[in-house]
Amino acid sequence: MEIQLHDISKAYGETQAVRGVSLTAADKQTTVLIGPSGSGKSTLLRIMIGLTQPDDGEVHIDDTPLKASTLRQQRHRMGYVIQEGGLFPHLTGYENVTLLARDLGWTKHRIEERVETLTSLVQLSPKCLLQYPTELSGGQRQRISLMRALMLDPKVLLLDEPLGALDPMIRTDLQEDLRTIFHELEKTVVFVTHNIREAAFFGDRTALLQNGRIEQTGEMETLVSNPSSSFVRSFVQAQRAPL
Repeated sequence: MEIQLHDISKAYGETQAVRGVSLTAADKQTTVLIGPSGSGKSTLLRIMIGLTQPDDGEVHIDDTPLKASTLRQQRHRMGYVIQEGGLFPHLTGYENVTLLARDLGWTKHRIEERVETLTSLVQLSPKCLLQYPTELSGGQRQRISLMRALMLDPKVLLLDEPLGALDPMIRTDLQEDLRTIFHELEKTVVFVTHNIREAAFFGDRTALLQNGRIEQTGEMETLVSNPSSSFVRSFVQAQRAPL
């Protein structure tokens, strides 16, 4: 499934968060949105899933416009993961993971089969599903959040700095697991980060943003070796460690 952004703009009061962005997240590839804080990365992600409406432009999912009449159906085809998981604190891990499936009337047998598959996929101890978010580590919460995002087997997975709040050791382990999952499931992935090493690790294609505009897109090697502007060069040099 492909996501196409056509000349997207979004303002919050006098702040222009996104300015005329056109971008395609290709089918079964990982597109990384990178840039400094306030560059428009998270706003674009929220627009892709329909949580935020653009002021101008259109989002197309496989050439079909994302609009109010199709929003609920389209969201069921997308999984969404945010920083620190965004789990409901009054629900157990299991209740968080299965919430939407239960709302859609899945049978208990179907739910149990899917949960078992996902528990194995994200390498989570089943006992964690019986605990509440406050009883879990950051890494465990993110694995449960990923299970929730994958519960309906969506075609698209959108992740907004999912590793940003984790300590370095947990982050490294989860990076490896996530990349394996992305490749194994062959889903269309859009991944937001401010970390250039993370962008290089995950991305088939990277879009670097500044002030709501895309400065450059392409493979990370191209951004490093052939920056299109002084900003791209400065951003890469400021963060760069051996890739």
